[in-house]
Amino acid sequence: MSKIKSLFNCQQCGSQSPKWMGRCPECGTWNSMVEEPEGREPGWTDRPTSSAVEALPFSQIKDTGQDRRLTGIEEFDRVLGGGIVRGSVTLIGGDPGIGKSTLLLMISGKLASGGKVLYVSGEESLPQIKLRGERLGLASDSLFLLSETSLENVFQAVRKINPTFLILDSVQTLSVPELSSPPGSVSQVKEVAVQTMVFSKKNGVSSFLVGHVTKEGAIAGPRVLEHIVDTVLYFEGEKGYPYRILRGVKNRFGSTREIGLFEMKEEGLVEIRNPSELFLSERPENVPGSVVVSSLEGTRPLLVELQALATPGYLGMPRRVAQGVDSNRLSLLLAILEKRGGFHFNDQDVFVNVVGGIRLHEPSVDLGLLAAVISSLREVPVGAGTLITGEVGLAGEVRAVADIATRLKEAEKLGFKKAIIPARNLEFLSGKGNLDLVPVKNIEELIRVLSP
Repeated sequence: MSKIKSLFNCQQCGSQSPKWMGRCPECGTWNSMVEEPEGREPGWTDRPTSSAVEALPFSQIKDTGQDRRLTGIEEFDRVLGGGIVRGSVTLIGGDPGIGKSTLLLMISGKLASGGKVLYVSGEESLPQIKLRGERLGLASDSLFLLSETSLENVFQAVRKINPTFLILDSVQTLSVPELSSPPGSVSQVKEVAVQTMVFSKKNGVSSFLVGHVTKEGAIAGPRVLEHIVDTVLYFEGEKGYPYRILRGVKNRFGSTREIGLFEMKEEGLVEIRNPSELFLSERPENVPGSVVVSSLEGTRPLLVELQALATPGYLGMPRRVAQGVDSNRLSLLLAILEKRGGFHFNDQDVFVNVVGGIRLHEPSVDLGLLAAVISSLREVPVGAGTLITGEVGLAGEVRAVADIATRLKEAEKLGFKKAIIPARNLEFLSGKGNLDLVPVKNIEELIRVLSP
């Protein structure tokens, strides 16, 4: 009796090895090699095609345009680049309980008003899905529900119903019968994604795949999964906060710079139309260490409150704690402030927090972060009507930020009176509006501006 040969597949990048290794030699991920049988029957995507293919010159290819369908949820359509493209495959990932199924069920209800939608769940029963749908106010005969884990049975239901949209929740629970490996394995996830992509392109069905997320925050499964699909979206949110951010990291039909903002309530996810006003609604006035910074997310300027607290430390090793900003960036900026500004933080614990659970990745918040630390250290508040934006270099220089006019327009709309900006940005402003602009070239000038 011959022994079945096995291969070890990396759950992160999909690379293979004849023996188990603690660390993947390709992507360097620890404990990601999983044993799977090597021999199997050819999958549906492995079978040779009988139809002949013909390559066409670039000039003879017809431009059919992008047939898009709006969902009616503006924040979701914004991230997709203007709606759902016909025949596209979208992957949505996020932490457990963040609201992925709730979001897709809301979208299903919206789309069902103009076409058939098939919602497939491999994790919940039909009564469970209906209970959540009733809470969201869904009631449509064009929305079909299916609880199934076999992709072959799912495609049979698709051919019978002929829907315009297909939602698979989730890709880790589905399997194809040709493979002997269990659902969620590297080969199963890859095969399910490929078959769904081929089926969607061939039949013009717009598909959505829900993906689980690992402890590191990446979508579980092989990295090739993100390369197969057309669009990859991440649904983010901090625990303890009702706010959710839908962020695009890949989009073949639009920009990846846009984000969608939602608030989780009892009736489901509610769009946030004016996030800056919401995040600044509870800001305390005349409190040291509190400043307002501007972060540009796509075409939308986002004004949020950034708080800093500098206090004497008594443990010998000063602490650096950052929530909402990169902790390494905080340490770097504090080093710049020590070297170029004459401050000392060797005996100071520094804590930084972005109010609302929002994460800021743009370097334009550097100047505001330094201003908040200086304000807290000196116990001198920054004016309540002051906006601060600018990137700080290692030499202490303040560098220009992108699209300064949009940021200032948003600040003026929210009632701000003053803005501390990079001096270089002042040269490119055609109109200053009603804001009192204070240009700074380096952090020495920032310290003088913040001096009482």
